Amino acid sequence: MALMWINYFKAENSRKRLKRRRVSAISDDFRDQKEDRDPESRPMSDSSAYSEDQLSVRLRSNKSNIQRPLTRYLPFRGDSLDLRQHIEAAGHQLDACPQLVLDATSARGYLNKMAGRFHHWNKRWFVFDRTKRSLAYYTDRSEKKQRGVTYFRCIEEVYVDHLNSVKSPSPHLTFVVKASDRTFHLMAPSPEAMRIWIDVIFSGAEGYQEYGHGT
Repeated sequence: MALMWINYFKAENSRKRLKRRRVSAISDDFRDQKEDRDPESRPMSDSSAYSEDQLSVRLRSNKSNIQRPLTRYLPFRGDSLDLRQHIEAAGHQLDACPQLVLDATSARGYLNKMAGRFHHWNKRWFVFDRTKRSLAYYTDRSEKKQRGVTYFRCIEEVYVDHLNSVKSPSPHLTFVVKASDRTFHLMAPSPEAMRIWIDVIFSGAEGYQEYGHGT
């Protein structure tokens, strides 16, 4: 009887060892197949509706440490762009942002801007103007006292400050406009307003390094 139980336990242990080896082999094969698979052949979520140029913008984050969000669009250098239609076509809800004034050639609204010297935040009236090809800010909406300006040719990147590179009272509403002459740290009044401003400003980012052709 004892010998029978010994043989039984030996057989059971052998089956368990064989099972573990099979599972390990299957896992190794799966891992090898996953590593050998060409990354470019993997499907991208909701990418079928995008053109080759638009997809190149979505993929550029793999080539750069810039933290700006993915966008479907390249900058527009031509004068034919209707800015309001462009933003509405992107699915933005303009009705949810009554503080933002948007027409065919410009966007206007209040943003909080971090001062470069003392790093405190000031409320400023911003004007994105495709006619003047500039992003300017003023003391208030009367637009009488301009406090600063940068031009489309200088704007290189626009992105959400995911890494919290500056101390902001509302990090989830903070974004960055990086220009060759200066960097703006801005804070929008709402998440949707921030998304709209990012797409608006990036439409004029003619200094974007991978943007080598006009539209």
